Amino acid sequence: MPETHSADPRHAGPWIVLKFGGTSVSRRHRWDTIGRLAKQRADEGDAHALTTRVLVVVSALSGVTNELQAIADGREIDARIDALVERHRAFCGELDLDPDAMLGERLAILRALGSDPRAQARSLDWQAEVLAQGELLSSTLGAAYLRAQGLDFGWCDARDWLSAVSLPNASDWAQRLSVNCRYRDDADDADGRDFQQRFANQPARMLISQGFIARHADGDTAILGRGGSDTSAAYFGALLMAQRVEIWTDVPGMFSANPREVPDARLLARLDYAEAQEIATTGAKVLHPRSIAPCRDTGVPMAILDTERPELPGTRIDGSAVTVPGVKAISRRNGIVLVSMESMGMWQQVGFLADVFERFKRHGLSIDLIGSSETNVTVSLDPSENLVSSDVLARLSADLVEVCRVKVIAPCAAITLVGRGMRSLLHKLSDVWATFGRERVHLISQSSNDLNLTFVIDEADADGLLNELHGELIRGGAMPVQDDSVFGPSWTEIAHGKAQHDAPWWQHRAAELIARAAAGTPRYVYHLPTVRERARTLRETTAIDRRFYALKANAHPGILRALEAEDVGFECVSLGEVEHVFAILPGIDPQRVLFTPSFAPRAEYDAAFSRGVNVTVDSVEALQHWPDTFRGRVLWLRLDLGRGDGHHAKVRTGGAEAKFGLPLGRVEAFLSEARKLDATIVALHAHLGSGIDNPGHWREVYADLAGLAEQIGTVDTLDIGGGLPVPYTPDARPFDVATWRAGLDEIKAAFPGFRLAVEPGRYLVAEAGVLLLHATQVIEKDGVHRVGLDGGMNALIRPAMYDAYHGIHNLSRLDDAETVAFDVVGPICESSDVFGRGRTLPKATAEGDVVLIADAGAYGMAMANTYNLRALPAEEILDV
Repeated sequence: MPETHSADPRHAGPWIVLKFGGTSVSRRHRWDTIGRLAKQRADEGDAHALTTRVLVVVSALSGVTNELQAIADGREIDARIDALVERHRAFCGELDLDPDAMLGERLAILRALGSDPRAQARSLDWQAEVLAQGELLSSTLGAAYLRAQGLDFGWCDARDWLSAVSLPNASDWAQRLSVNCRYRDDADDADGRDFQQRFANQPARMLISQGFIARHADGDTAILGRGGSDTSAAYFGALLMAQRVEIWTDVPGMFSANPREVPDARLLARLDYAEAQEIATTGAKVLHPRSIAPCRDTGVPMAILDTERPELPGTRIDGSAVTVPGVKAISRRNGIVLVSMESMGMWQQVGFLADVFERFKRHGLSIDLIGSSETNVTVSLDPSENLVSSDVLARLSADLVEVCRVKVIAPCAAITLVGRGMRSLLHKLSDVWATFGRERVHLISQSSNDLNLTFVIDEADADGLLNELHGELIRGGAMPVQDDSVFGPSWTEIAHGKAQHDAPWWQHRAAELIARAAAGTPRYVYHLPTVRERARTLRETTAIDRRFYALKANAHPGILRALEAEDVGFECVSLGEVEHVFAILPGIDPQRVLFTPSFAPRAEYDAAFSRGVNVTVDSVEALQHWPDTFRGRVLWLRLDLGRGDGHHAKVRTGGAEAKFGLPLGRVEAFLSEARKLDATIVALHAHLGSGIDNPGHWREVYADLAGLAEQIGTVDTLDIGGGLPVPYTPDARPFDVATWRAGLDEIKAAFPGFRLAVEPGRYLVAEAGVLLLHATQVIEKDGVHRVGLDGGMNALIRPAMYDAYHGIHNLSRLDDAETVAFDVVGPICESSDVFGRGRTLPKATAEGDVVLIADAGAYGMAMANTYNLRALPAEEILDV
């Protein structure tokens, strides 16, 4: 539950304001929840001998405002009114209320609006009256139902308390249908105290009122615009100097991204007003942007809470939140319109921008983002704050062509990073810049308050981008999710519970591993039973016909022998790897070996063919320049499907920037050269990246390859690559093997004529391996605690190269309860020699302790080096 009292001394008032949206007022059990929550809040003061009063602000029933908007637009007025009348009468029945007694007058007003003379012209005042009916109906129903449950609830008309104010330069539409209201800035203001007294004179301890509506200066109805119920609650909170304003909705609070697009988005537990304002303004739908200013200006705390899960902490917004640098959220706004204005004459021309912006003002348009150069000014218009119709844009363009060339670019999407100190974070955004580098970016805008950075791209290109960028922000350290004063659990954890991981094999063998570390560290230890378990998971996947282990992950002889015994073949990327396989497994069938080189010399291809292994080619030029090598050969063809995937930009192996694979546009040229050489294409291969957590990825790859294979006619195998993920982080979920298998079964049934091949690497060996190290020094520098180890990026380079996460554990003190956050570093003379920052380790960690780096079986020893002339790690096997 949020804090009961604000630290602001002005808040001695008794009020708590609760706002409930459309989904929260559309079912009987939700009204029961509203009544229970309101009663709990009213009872809060009893423990302190205070009288706490509650104001509940409600929206219309879910979907009703859309129907009213259609009526206001003049579409099927009578039929829609009939449907709304019937819906509200039916809901009365669900609440065991008499519809005639409860809603007769209200429904009569709604029907009268349909035949109102103003309806023909659709005057703005008539539209406002129509739009107001949803909240008036829902609040009337709610008050009656809650009173029937024995609760002390009164009803009041928001139009008697909220007064619209006229803003300069606002259009007639905005002055009626998207208004702002007056609220008090000074708690000592006599008018403010008078408002509070008059409002408190209403007899019921709990009151219900409407969001979305206010009183126009002419005495008629005004509308606050979409999302206005949040703002209504904030206005009431400010005017009443409330203890807090609670926004109750169908999500647990603000998140670091839209959970519908980013399942791993983190709950934002605490924000200051400025960050919350930016997040709301730049796309978060959970809180209307205009609702924050009234609370900020009067120091009223806010909370966003979940009606279905009231026990969750939600998001708290106030002025006392600790400032934490870093990206807090990434958001997306669709429907953005860019207006690009270009003129050679604008350079050093006095007043050009004034002339241009006056034309926007003339059409009642508010500019959001601005980008400029010597000859171009580009601005964005946000449809949530503007009436951006084709007619308005046409009139604007006609005015602008008098002074410049005009181009309207739409629809666009604005993707915004929000957080404190954006300028200081630029060095941590390298992957983000690289990702946007693959898109067509029309505009980049960095806010003057250093709170946001926005990229505007084509709306069609934004799909799926938020999830990718969110992961990059975490991996790059720009989004400090380890700070639990700001970040709460992920959406996936809230919705499905904490990720459940089986206890790792090493957890119960600490003493044995400590003894092995005594023989010298750095030391890799591999657990063969774990390798076999993963191999059997693949073997039990019936859709898969051929399994090739990506040898580059870990070439230890013991691992190769274990996999060969489980009927796994081997994918090699160099002649050295091919020879290594035959040296360790001299009797292996060459057809169980796949040679997939990248820019290898001709001699390696010749040697691979001599060995009789499967050989992959991915360029036309290889056939053209080395015809004798490929003449009469059976070939596998690696394709670039035009996209990459994976946990980091450096492991994505598809798309124009990747060096791997033949572009689809050159397939015909490759086939033509192959026919000249009498070479036969028997397999198509596509590997798009590593650490891919979407189980449907491989199904899509198979489908793409199958369509092309049917055209070629000689293909019998489709190799969909590897890239199966490993849950390195504590909140990562184990790969959904069941969904993966179901997708492969489905797509193979659709294309049954091909054998299916996979080539996993890390999935088979990562969790089987650990790296043992000894602590060398434990120090503190400027408040940062560091523990140094006797191996670093020379022993395990993944954290330095890929910002990869590995669990770090002090085996010597596993049971110590008192912990401290440490940066864990190695002895290499490089600033990037860091295994992890802010890792929780025993406070007593000391020189000589054995430290274990988890999940290090893949790309650990395989990428180890002797940089700084440090020795390579030792390796050993555990087979029990």
